[in-house]
Amino acid sequence: MSENEPILRMVGINKSFGPVSVLKGVDFEAHVGEVTALVGDNGAGKSTLVKCIGGTYSIDSGEYYFEGRPVRVHGPRDASALGVEIVYQDLALCENLDIVQNMFLGRERLNGIRTLDEPSMERAAGETLASLSVRTVKSVRQKVSSLSGGQRQTVAIAKAVLWNSKVVILDEPTAALGVAQTAEVLRLVRNLADKGLAVILISHNMNDVLQVSDRVAALYLGQMAAQVKRTELTHTQIVELITAGRSGNIGLPLATTLSTNGAAA
Repeated sequence: MSENEPILRMVGINKSFGPVSVLKGVDFEAHVGEVTALVGDNGAGKSTLVKCIGGTYSIDSGEYYFEGRPVRVHGPRDASALGVEIVYQDLALCENLDIVQNMFLGRERLNGIRTLDEPSMERAAGETLASLSVRTVKSVRQKVSSLSGGQRQTVAIAKAVLWNSKVVILDEPTAALGVAQTAEVLRLVRNLADKGLAVILISHNMNDVLQVSDRVAALYLGQMAAQVKRTELTHTQIVELITAGRSGNIGLPLATTLSTNGAAA
């Protein structure tokens, strides 16, 4: 893989559910050391695209490239084996378990006598949180039920990073968080990219997108309207890409947006 080549590249992705076409020839890419914001209105296809990347959904047609080579992803285990981890909005944490138990849930380490290797797991959990400069968690043996929303998000992200991930997808990580907690999570998102991971951030919050993203990919009714560097876009242009599929000379061809809007009307 060349230096400028994206670690993850989706080309011409199509996905339908019965007669409903959800993704229509979507191209998408993510780069090492960058945060790519995936934006779009409700129903634009963001979740479907992410689930295709993560192996939850199989693609109907198109090409999936990882580290410059074509791959076949038939399920979440295949995606995880590549190094793709997804932190969904519901976080998928067990409140009755502590941080270590959550981070290793389903992937527990065993020692030589086939019992849980608690010291090893506790050490790895602590080292992962420390590597992300997480300072808000007092002990890795805290129950998740005792954590704030921001701390839970931090644990979910650390859980994804623990498994030598290369691409981390975050689904609305700051939803329902307060100002201070949002700032902490966004710092963590930026830290992930700075550590060399490719981060895909799904968000409706334009302030978050403008603050931490390097690139913006805007989906519009199942089509990729544009994927450009964040410095080339304004807040208004991002909103226009989300709501109309085009902003000035950026986005879908005018004929496409007119016909789509006409069909929607």
